[in-house]
Amino acid sequence: MSVNNLSQEQAKTREEYKKAKNESQQKINVHEKKANGEKAATQKNKRVRIRLIPIWLRLLLLIIFILVGVTSGAAVGYGVLGDGKVADIFKESTWTHIRDLVDKGK
Repeated sequence: MSVNNLSQEQAKTREEYKKAKNESQQKINVHEKKANGEKAATQKNKRVRIRLIPIWLRLLLLIIFILVGVTSGAAVGYGVLGDGKVADIFKESTWTHIRDLVDKGK
């Protein structure tokens, strides 16, 4: 082989190397763009949470449940365990009597 043929082969090899390098770089760029596009798409399509029960209604329900719990506890404690009438828990005189009993104990 002559020197001229060698340089032509080297030039072909260099061109092939450059083409392969460019193709691999393009593949990497495509994958990066896809990954960045997916991140951007997830950020754009961020789910907005729609609550079935709004927060103000949850707080209102919590207060109502606490009142129902205290009332039913007082009804069971005074009416069933204390041998009183359940309807008496709604009278002010009952609570004054209970407060007087507690104050005497101090």
